[in-house]
Amino acid sequence: MKSLALYWYRSDFLASLLAGFLLPLSWLYCAVAVSRRKVYQLGLKKSYGAAVPVVVIGNIVVGGSGKTPLLISICEFIKNNGFKPGVVSRGYGGKVKGLKQVHDSDSAELVGDEPLMICQRTGVPVVVGADRVAAVNYLLEHNQCDVVLSDDGLQHYRMQRNVEIAVIDSSRGFGNGFCLPAGPLRERVSRLDEVDIVVYNDAADESSVDMAEDCSYVLKVADVCHLNSEEATRLSSFTGKKVHAVAGIGDPSRFFSQLCDDGIDIVEHAYPDHHAYAQADFSGWEKECIIMTEKDAVKCRQLSLPDAWVVSVQADMSDLLISKLSTKILPLLKKTFN
Repeated sequence: MKSLALYWYRSDFLASLLAGFLLPLSWLYCAVAVSRRKVYQLGLKKSYGAAVPVVVIGNIVVGGSGKTPLLISICEFIKNNGFKPGVVSRGYGGKVKGLKQVHDSDSAELVGDEPLMICQRTGVPVVVGADRVAAVNYLLEHNQCDVVLSDDGLQHYRMQRNVEIAVIDSSRGFGNGFCLPAGPLRERVSRLDEVDIVVYNDAADESSVDMAEDCSYVLKVADVCHLNSEEATRLSSFTGKKVHAVAGIGDPSRFFSQLCDDGIDIVEHAYPDHHAYAQADFSGWEKECIIMTEKDAVKCRQLSLPDAWVVSVQADMSDLLISKLSTKILPLLKKTFN
């Protein structure tokens, strides 16, 4: 699948030829996806609700789209309005069997990198488990939460939801527009007509996506801290300096571009999304200056990297997005708890 992804965002002859060859499988995939959703909509398969509102933050495109920073900002938005959010996650990349509530001291190897990062950044309860319904029930049974945020799970129709938020990477868009395996789509683009909020990540680049509304957010650097100490600095302190840039995220090029835009001379080290780091990954340059994403950092704190720095980002939400969150989510909470 990873090798196919190289062609999803290209328009050359070879990419078109490969997409054409795989189109029958894509049509079958689309038909199954649509049928599966209809089965739940018609009540032929049972879905399960929760005692509190459930908000799904997902996408229709495979690969990273910047969901996690947005989820973190939405957590803060809800907390600032006086409510108590909780999060459920698949825990992709972790080794948990069944259900587990995430703690600050857990390893990313056990619970997954994104759930651990969410827990550490927000302080809200986070439960991981493949069964989203069971994870929601566990979260509510063991914690006092007013609302559940699901990290991904847009296609997990067994879990009823009150609000659907779809995140689109504006720089990559929908690729060639085909469903898997000919293209990157989990569902047809028309699925976006049915979600409550469509959010474009980094909508400063509007050339690749036709956006009817500026419901968006831009990732901005929140802070830069040493990997294993309290020391903090500014990203500008690395300007003109040669550093090793490490990114094991959905779209490493975005992180690398951000560093280059700040005038930093980088050596790029792109790893697969959710990569499990080992000391050998840094062999030969482990003592040199390294900058990595926060998602990578939760898997590198046990390694010997004396000059490693972590860039934390936050989702700076547009006024329209904040307005839509206020009208879609807050009334549900006030109705539930008044």
